[in-house]
This record gives sequence, structure tokens and C-alpha cells, in this order.
Amino acid sequence: MSRPAYVIGHVTVKDPQRWAEYRSGVPATLAEWGGELVLRGERRAVWSGTHPHTDAVVLRFASLDAATRWHESAAYQALIPLRRQAADLDLVLFEG
Repeated sequence: MSRPAYVIGHVTVKDPQRWAEYRSGVPATLAEWGGELVLRGERRAVWSGTHPHTDAVVLRFASLDAATRWHESAAYQALIPLRRQAADLDLVLFEG
């Protein structure tokens, strides 16, 4: 049985209007791959270490394969140029 996969994005918004446009497009890209938005939030404190980003997002998928297929999908890839204009983002894949 496969373990769930989590995509964690650490975000610093550069253009709020473009970021809102990007965010509104992401949910439709998740459905085909069974992706679920678990968290979208703003940083409140850094208790240890250094964390330059102001926001975070966590997505959950049933497997690494599903997460990878989502990220590589034409629908999501089409949003990446907008994402790059809208925010600085570190996007990381984890297996749970």
C-alpha cells in the first residue's frame, strides 16, 4: 500500500493580484489526481532557525505518483508562469 504524499509550498507573495489569480486556478488542477488542500496560511512565528517566507500551503495526495502526475500535468504546468510572476515559492514533495 502506498503512503500519502504531501506537497509543501513556502511562499512569499510579490504580486497579490496575480497570486489570487494563480490560487484560483490551482483547485481545478488537483481534482484529476485526487489532491486536497490541507492548509493555506500565513506565518505567525519562527520558533527555531530561519524561515524567510511569509505564507505556506500544504497539499495531500494518495501517493507520490499522484502528486508527481499533478505537478507534471499540462493543467498545472500552464499555471507556473503566472506563479513565478506572483510569488517566490519553494515547493517540496514529501512522502508521509
